[in-house]
Amino acid sequence: MQEKVAVAGIGFTRFAPVTPDVSYRELTYEAAVKAYEEAGIEPKDVDSFICTSEDFLEGYSIADEYCNDQLGAVLKPVQSITGEFLQSLAVGVMHILTGRFDIVVVQAMSKASNVKTISEMMNFAFDPVLNRPLDLTPWFVAGLEMRRFLAEGRATREQCAAVVVKNRGNALLNPSAAYGARLTLEQVLYSEPLAEPVRTLDVAQHADGAVVVVLCSPKVAPSLTDKPVWIRGIGWASESPTLESRDWTDAISVRLAADMAYRMAGITCPAKEIDFAEVNDEISFKELQHLEALRLFAEGQAGWATENGVTSLEGDLPVNPSGGDLGVGHLFECSGAQKFVEVVLQLRGEAGPRQIPDAGVGLAQSWRGIPTTTAAVAVLSAD
Repeated sequence: MQEKVAVAGIGFTRFAPVTPDVSYRELTYEAAVKAYEEAGIEPKDVDSFICTSEDFLEGYSIADEYCNDQLGAVLKPVQSITGEFLQSLAVGVMHILTGRFDIVVVQAMSKASNVKTISEMMNFAFDPVLNRPLDLTPWFVAGLEMRRFLAEGRATREQCAAVVVKNRGNALLNPSAAYGARLTLEQVLYSEPLAEPVRTLDVAQHADGAVVVVLCSPKVAPSLTDKPVWIRGIGWASESPTLESRDWTDAISVRLAADMAYRMAGITCPAKEIDFAEVNDEISFKELQHLEALRLFAEGQAGWATENGVTSLEGDLPVNPSGGDLGVGHLFECSGAQKFVEVVLQLRGEAGPRQIPDAGVGLAQSWRGIPTTTAAVAVLSAD
């Protein structure tokens, strides 16, 4: 059995609020061409293709059927993961670890601008008997969770706003990001109420884009890339699916997924061994909640760290140097892919003006979104 998996190539499109000039098929094709060119391969060289596809989020029935042509995967083994990119990545890693596959391609995309009723679509994730008939909005649930997080003393409203200011500011240094901006705490705190204490600027806006990643075994890595990035550990977990029985303060699924990834990577002290992290910040307080669940900060300390610059680009533990969901855009099942790409770029030293000095070990974390408790974590290193 193989012991590790390399990233041989990445391809991604720009991330934009709307993309009327291209179809969702063309987005995938653009990302695939870039990934194949970087790895120096053709589709015929690939042993297995994995598509990340959820019909509701694409706005098309059996949307994964459209992936084969754009990836060059016709008459090749293809499977769809109706989840999130990092979950698909885990399947790709397991394929290679069996020793039966040398090159695996993993894909994800978002065409959120094609979906006219996103809020109604998200409501389908609620329990159809107990919750959906109440006609709650996803943001109502976010408001309840954020209020509990603040009431437990885990952060202040100002510290949550500092997450928005930081990430939207980082996005100004990322040419692929859709929502870079210079904001003040006051602008965030007094933006239009959405579901108190959640305000409009606390929530990531949707974006379109696609990512394709080429994975390979150590055996073929030297022939495909001269600067491989290694996937050291990966984990995934789901907690309670119901609103009535879940933990409303801690992100339990993130902690379980992280512990799984850390065990595989041999990491015993994440706060000291992880150099930077790309975490889900779909709602401002979620970045703080996730950082603590990842054991990168002690309980109640992530907000303080953000307020005092520890998680800034110049800080001891930079978080979301890409701009995160708040700055790049919320890409639904492709959000984890964008974070994964940023970690790879940082470890290669190719992140441009947002480059973190001496980045050696990076972490990417995804969350399936409201109202789920599904998460995944990947740990990568440059050697």
